[in-house]
Amino acid sequence: METAPTNARPGLVHRLLGNIERVGNKLPDPAMLFLFSLFVVWGLSALLAPVEFADIDPRSGEPIQVINLLTGPALASFMSNMVSIFTSFAPLGVVLVAMLGVGVADEAGFFNTSIKLLLSKTSRRLLAPAVVLVGLISHSAVDAGYVLVIPLGGIIFYAAGRHPLAGIAAAFAGVSGGFSANPVPSALDPLLQGFTQPAAQLVAPDMLVNPLNNYFFTATSSILIIALGWFITDRVIEPRLNASTPVDRDAEQAPDMGTFEPRERKAFWWATGVMGLGLVVLAATLVPADSPFRDPATGSLNSFSAPIMQSIVPLIFLLFLIPGVVYGYVSGVFKRSKDMVDAMTKAMEGMAYYIVMAFFCALFVHAFGASNIGALLAVKGAAALQALALPGGVTIVGIIFLTAFVNLFVGSASAKWALLAPIFVPVLMQVGISPDLTQAAYRVGDSSSNIITPLMPYFPLVVVYCQRYVKGTGIGTLTSLMLPYSIAFLVAWSGFLLLYWMTGAPLGLGAAYGYPVP
Repeated sequence: METAPTNARPGLVHRLLGNIERVGNKLPDPAMLFLFSLFVVWGLSALLAPVEFADIDPRSGEPIQVINLLTGPALASFMSNMVSIFTSFAPLGVVLVAMLGVGVADEAGFFNTSIKLLLSKTSRRLLAPAVVLVGLISHSAVDAGYVLVIPLGGIIFYAAGRHPLAGIAAAFAGVSGGFSANPVPSALDPLLQGFTQPAAQLVAPDMLVNPLNNYFFTATSSILIIALGWFITDRVIEPRLNASTPVDRDAEQAPDMGTFEPRERKAFWWATGVMGLGLVVLAATLVPADSPFRDPATGSLNSFSAPIMQSIVPLIFLLFLIPGVVYGYVSGVFKRSKDMVDAMTKAMEGMAYYIVMAFFCALFVHAFGASNIGALLAVKGAAALQALALPGGVTIVGIIFLTAFVNLFVGSASAKWALLAPIFVPVLMQVGISPDLTQAAYRVGDSSSNIITPLMPYFPLVVVYCQRYVKGTGIGTLTSLMLPYSIAFLVAWSGFLLLYWMTGAPLGLGAAYGYPVP
C-alpha cells in the first residue's frame, strides 16, 4: 500500500514557500536581469550626472561625480569596447579554465568511482556524516553532486536498511546546503573572487583579492556542516520519516552496492596515486627558499606577486585533468587523445548558459563601475551604517540573512554575487569590514537557504529522486525535510563566522577581517 502524500497538509511554511515560488517565477532570467540592470544604470547615470554631490570619492579625494553613459561619446566607447569588456571579464576565464580539467575527470568516470568506493566502504552508523562529507567534496565537480551524490545517498541508505529519503536529505544538505563548505578548493573560490575584486576596486582601484581568501574558513566550516548534518539526519529527519513516511511497497528493491569492475578499481588507484604524487611534487617545489613559485622580492608564498598565487586556477585545472586522463586510459573510457578533447568539449557545452549570463553580467559590472554609481552607493551606504553605529557583528549577520532571503528568489550563486558584490563590498569597506569577510558572510547566507527554495534549478530533480521510494513526495515534503537543515545551518554557521572572527583565525590566503577607513 502506498503512503498518503505527506504534502497533503500544507502548513504555514509550505504556503509561504508557495507564495515565494509564484513571485520568483515572475522574475526574469538572470541573464535578462543583468540586461535590465544595465538599462537602469544607464538611465540613472543620465539622471544623476547633473547633480553635484558633497560626498568625497575615497579614490581621488574629490567630490563624487556620476558619469552620464548615455552621451554620444560614451555610447560609442561602449560599442567599440564591448568585445574587450566581455573577454576581460575576470570570472569568465577563471571558471572556463577550471572546468576544462574538472570536465575530463568527470567524463572519464573518476568522480563516479571515487564516490561509490568511499560510500560503499562506510559502516551503517556513519552513513550520514559520510554522505554529507562526500556532498561537500563533490563541489569540486560542480554539478556532479546533484546528479550523482544525492541519488546515491538514497540508494546507499536503502541498501543499509535505513530510510532512503533520509539519505537523500543528508546528501542534499551536503551538496547544496553546505555549498560553501569544502575541504578541497573548488572552482567556486575563484568564481566569487572574480566578482569581489572588481567590487573592492570601486573604492580601492589597486586592491587585489586572493582566490582562496576564504579557504581556511570554508574548510573549517566543513566540520560544522558535517556535524550538524549528522545530528539532524539521525536525530530529527530519519525518526520522523520512519514514523510518518513509510517506503512504498512497490518501490524498487534495495540495491546491492556490490562490486566494481577490476579496471575501474585499478584506474581509480592509478589516478589517485598520480594525484597524490602531483601534490607531493608541488609541495616539494614550494619548500625551498629559492622556489620559483615564491615572491622573488620577499620569498613569501602568500604574497599576491608570488607566482603560486597567480597559478591557483591552473593548478585546479591540472589537479583534475591529469588524474582524469590517467583514469580514462587505464579504465578504457579514453582510447585516443580525441576522447579527452571530447570530454573538455562536453564540459564547455555545460557552461554555455554561464557564458551567456557572463556576457550581460560583464556589461552591467563595467557600466556600474564606469558610471561611479557604485562608488556613490558605497559612500552613502557607509555614511548610513556609520550613523546607525551598529556593531560589526550585527552588520555581518544582517548581510548573511539578507543574502539568504534574496537566495529564495535568485538561485544562481554567481548571478546573486554579481548583483550584490558591487553594493555590499564597497559599503562595508567604508565601515572597516574587508572584502574577504563580506564574501565569507555572503557564502554562509547563500548556502544555507539553497535547500528550501523550489526556484533552485535542481530542487525538482531531488523531488523526483524521493518519488522513487515515496510516490506522494512533493515540493512541500522535500521542503519540510530540508527546513531543519536550513535553519540550523543559517543560525549555527552565522555564529561560527562571528566566533571565527573573534578568535582572529585566518579566513584564507592573503585575507583580512578589517579594511582601513580612509
